[in-house]
Amino acid sequence: MGKLRLLFAKEGRAVYISHLDLLRTFQRVFLRQGLVLRHSQGFHPHPILSFALPLPVGQSSVCELLDFEVTEELDGKDLPEKLNRFMPEGIRARDCYIPVWPVRELAGLRCQVELLYDGGVPDGAAEQVGALFAKESVVIQKRTKRKAMADVDIRPMLQSLTLAEEPGLLRLEAVVSAQNPGLNPALLAAAVGVYLPELAPDFVQARRLELLDAGGGVFR
Repeated sequence: MGKLRLLFAKEGRAVYISHLDLLRTFQRVFLRQGLVLRHSQGFHPHPILSFALPLPVGQSSVCELLDFEVTEELDGKDLPEKLNRFMPEGIRARDCYIPVWPVRELAGLRCQVELLYDGGVPDGAAEQVGALFAKESVVIQKRTKRKAMADVDIRPMLQSLTLAEEPGLLRLEAVVSAQNPGLNPALLAAAVGVYLPELAPDFVQARRLELLDAGGGVFR
């Protein structure tokens, strides 16, 4: 048996596919390709599939990782091309390989958050947003796993931030903590709405660009 890691993108209309539906999608794609997956033991065996960092619905990514195990020894090099023949619109396999690091070593996330304004970016927005995230503490309310609301300081989870203004949008390029605890990039936009309500965007787009290890290198 061999363990493989699939690097894939989730974009376009596919951003609205839920985590469970995405899991079912890959199960069907693997089945159509004829790939025999290792299954769990017990009364209700199921394919062993694990996403490294489940993507929130509505966000796009070019760096999603899916770990799976097959019943034969494969290096996975030719799998992306084969799998893409059966992928739905917006999901594209980019690479497949034997994992280098365990998922617990995943430390950072390079991401992009776009604040879109129908009437144009307000004057001085970049400077005010930059000053907000330069503070030592940025506390907002976040829903917990138990569905309750709790105050969370997101500033310690923000490792770096740059801003760029374009017609109609303010783009935030950031590196945030990935886990233990991790920061959902969309919360950066939420913080702007809380602390700078006059700069609250009309729409927000969040996108993952790269997963990082503890040293800032590409996580594979």
